[in-house]
Amino acid sequence: MKIAVVTDSTSYLSTEDIERYQIHVVPIPVIIDGRSYNEGVDISTAEFWDKLRSSKSFPSTSQPPLGEMIQLYQQLGDEGYDTIISIHLASTISGFVNSLRQVNENLTNTHVVVYDSQITVKLMGYLAIEASKMAHAGKNVDEIITRLNAVRATIDEIFVVDDLQNLVRGGRLSNASGFVGSLLKIKPLLTFDDQSHEIVAFEKVRSRKKALLRVEDLFAEAVANADYPLRGIIIDGNDPEGGDNWMKQIKNKFPEIPIERSFFGPVIGTHLGEKSLALAWLMDTDKA
Repeated sequence: MKIAVVTDSTSYLSTEDIERYQIHVVPIPVIIDGRSYNEGVDISTAEFWDKLRSSKSFPSTSQPPLGEMIQLYQQLGDEGYDTIISIHLASTISGFVNSLRQVNENLTNTHVVVYDSQITVKLMGYLAIEASKMAHAGKNVDEIITRLNAVRATIDEIFVVDDLQNLVRGGRLSNASGFVGSLLKIKPLLTFDDQSHEIVAFEKVRSRKKALLRVEDLFAEAVANADYPLRGIIIDGNDPEGGDNWMKQIKNKFPEIPIERSFFGPVIGTHLGEKSLALAWLMDTDKA
């Protein structure tokens, strides 16, 4: 059995990771002032934030054309991959996963296993990396999916956004009514709910500084309760200085845990907005 791994551009994998693990990345379109851009292909993250400041309308996102996905899968089949594990952003924030579930009826030379990551950003990237590692080690599909489920169950994340309006306008915040209209100094903490896998606001904190400290407290609880090694990721929405400073603080508090930096690209940045920060974590698969 020869297995290929596909994911989408919201995994925000580095070029080095994509090449090293031979992961196929599908760009998600982002639409600004009526023009569609493929994330990471014809618009960079820096270009996106620049365009956002001068855009006349709120940006939106779309799904890659299904025909292009079928073409990619057929091409991989022609290259000898009889199975494809296609890992994509949460079905609660995009219909992409559900759209892909029908592709097998259009394929004759391969079989696609569509996997809902129930998340996005570099957390999803790590699921793709793990799947690729196992595929190259000769593991079968059932073994890979079982492992992905186990890793996915360890994922957690807390977002601190500067303005909820992006999420509200995009319809991505399931319990927006209880948080919209708060004073500007109130910073809701957001996460993907464990049961619904939707983005929810679960706690209000006064000021950004206190919000970040509260996130650190919640991370400390997670570290104390985990019976497996963790790795952390600091993610920023066009706030590299804020992200770097926060990473230094967290590394000082948790020197035993590897912490890395990542970013919100155009598609996820559209919904979270500028100056958003997140601390995310999952099982350190290099050690467990």
